Amino acid sequence: MNHDHLKTRQRAERHAHTPNLAIRVHRAISWLHRAELQAGQGDKDGEFIFLWIAFNAAYATVIDERYRLDEQRTFKAFLQKLADLDGTRARLDGLVWEAFPGSIRVLFDNPYVFQDFWNFQNGTLPEDEWKRRFEDAKRVAKAALAGRDTVTVLGVALTRIYTLRNQLMHG
Repeated sequence: MNHDHLKTRQRAERHAHTPNLAIRVHRAISWLHRAELQAGQGDKDGEFIFLWIAFNAAYATVIDERYRLDEQRTFKAFLQKLADLDGTRARLDGLVWEAFPGSIRVLFDNPYVFQDFWNFQNGTLPEDEWKRRFEDAKRVAKAALAGRDTVTVLGVALTRIYTLRNQLMHG
């Protein structure tokens, strides 16, 4: 079975799927298509990676929020340690305020790299709740930007990048 066959079947059957299953099947088929494109170019490594992501998308389940919160605490402690080791924070400040300020602001306004958007898509969070959390998170990020709070800005940016990483690695 190839992408075209599966996509046709998915379109015919998706009305009967739960929202969580529907999005997982859609993602898996999309990644299968990417794998087929890589195979057509003779890129075996790319084909393997995209097939693996398709596989992850097909079987993935929602990660327990308790584990995500522990991971975030560890992540924030790591960033604080980096900042402490940077001393005057010249390196970290340079990244945030000189090298990537525009990219960081784009991340803050992009719902597709905000985990609660995907929680809503997976049916684990109501729409009004993810939107409220997104607006709250943007306010925190903008306050950190206004206060030149490098550690908080990096924390928010890297959390968004982590969500993107999960989308890529887990489909």
